[in-house]
Amino acid sequence: MGNGIGARIAAIAAILVGFVALYFVGQPGGAPNVSTAPAGEIEPAASGVVGDSNVAQFTLDNGMRILVIPDHRAPVVSHMVWYRVGGVDDPPGLSGIAHFFEHLMFKGTDKVAPGDISRIVARNGGTDNAFTGHDYTAYFQRIARDRLPLVMELEADRMANLNLSEENVLTEREVVREERNMRVESDPSSQFREQMSAALFLSHPYGRPVIGWDEEIQQIGREEAIDFYTHHYAPNNAMLVVTGDVEPAEVLSLAEETYGLVHSRELAPRTNPAQPPRLSETRINMTHADTRLPLIMRMYRVPTYRSAEPGVAEAFDMLTTILGGGATSRLYRALVVEQQIAVSAGSYYNGSSANLSEFGVYAYPAEGVSLEQVEAAIDEVIEEMMNAPPEPGEFERARTRLVAAHIYEQDSQFALAMDYGLSLTIGLTVEDVETWPDRIELVTPEDVQNVARDYLLKKEAVTGTLSPLTP
Repeated sequence: MGNGIGARIAAIAAILVGFVALYFVGQPGGAPNVSTAPAGEIEPAASGVVGDSNVAQFTLDNGMRILVIPDHRAPVVSHMVWYRVGGVDDPPGLSGIAHFFEHLMFKGTDKVAPGDISRIVARNGGTDNAFTGHDYTAYFQRIARDRLPLVMELEADRMANLNLSEENVLTEREVVREERNMRVESDPSSQFREQMSAALFLSHPYGRPVIGWDEEIQQIGREEAIDFYTHHYAPNNAMLVVTGDVEPAEVLSLAEETYGLVHSRELAPRTNPAQPPRLSETRINMTHADTRLPLIMRMYRVPTYRSAEPGVAEAFDMLTTILGGGATSRLYRALVVEQQIAVSAGSYYNGSSANLSEFGVYAYPAEGVSLEQVEAAIDEVIEEMMNAPPEPGEFERARTRLVAAHIYEQDSQFALAMDYGLSLTIGLTVEDVETWPDRIELVTPEDVQNVARDYLLKKEAVTGTLSPLTP
């Protein structure tokens, strides 16, 4: 999918380091082709192995979905619980509560003291963490296979019995505010990214930072936390993904003994907000005393693997690889190597959202070069992409690179768990994940030209500059 979640995590992280706050709090990722399910809905799974897939699927009586991907090369497992709740589900005026809950889930239960979940996992030789996106929140452990019952018991316990005392809520709220202070308030590039996203998505929840606005984080209290937990953290709003040295029947039996004991709950209705049209270009020119290196960036609002017509998202993956994917890409060659007017340049595409997402291009000007000169050069490269299909050589190199990354991903249990978990949580299918390489093979050079021509419209984009504050 995309070039696979595992490969995309590394690729997007490399692109974003140094100039962009994370699109969501945790690891970024991509996703495969469209499905007919309503956006974000987790459909009941057929029982057992579907078709020729190596993935076994089950649904417990309480509505919790289970995916098992056996991999017996090492006696370890990756265990992930995905909740279909994220930043888009933050109530008006309470931005950041989904991310806040990621923190609260480590505050313990009646059986487990605050912070002990991670300590217990570590004492048993494992690692654990969590991340929040706009459309999902996920919790994971990587541990020896014989410790799988332990982590399933811990996750099921906090799904049902989280300790939401006044003290836990208020103290963790200050932790989250400090996290925002460190990640955003002290980082001009993160503030810049927030302003760009807010402008790009207008009134849609994707324009709110997943970590939340500080003024709204301060409004989250115990009552709001309990209501959010009650109506989102339920087995009928969750999916378990287990990859590694396990058998499907074994995982199903353990899940019935742990997660199966948790009662389903009435969920808060999930809306699919419309995206207001962008009718003009927006420009943001930001200066900051702590900025050391000027930056120009442009964001375009584009469809994702969940919302696009067949073949469009695949063409976007090819486009971003050709246009800005590394030292052989067009932007890097033109701006850094040939013209020597930038020290870095590239592009990115995040296709993993349930609704629309973004395609971005960026460049850091070389010393003494104006932002206007760099922008003009970016415009020229994009116009070339619009006016003619990619050359056969660069097109085949991009396709080979994407498919190879997908193949390498199969060696990582965690990447597989990410790949399937994220995809199905936003409403895609196992087939979507597994047929991605075949669909990439169907993309033509003309398809890449078409998405550039149809979607990279400056008149509908947000263009921003970040500059040092001069005396």
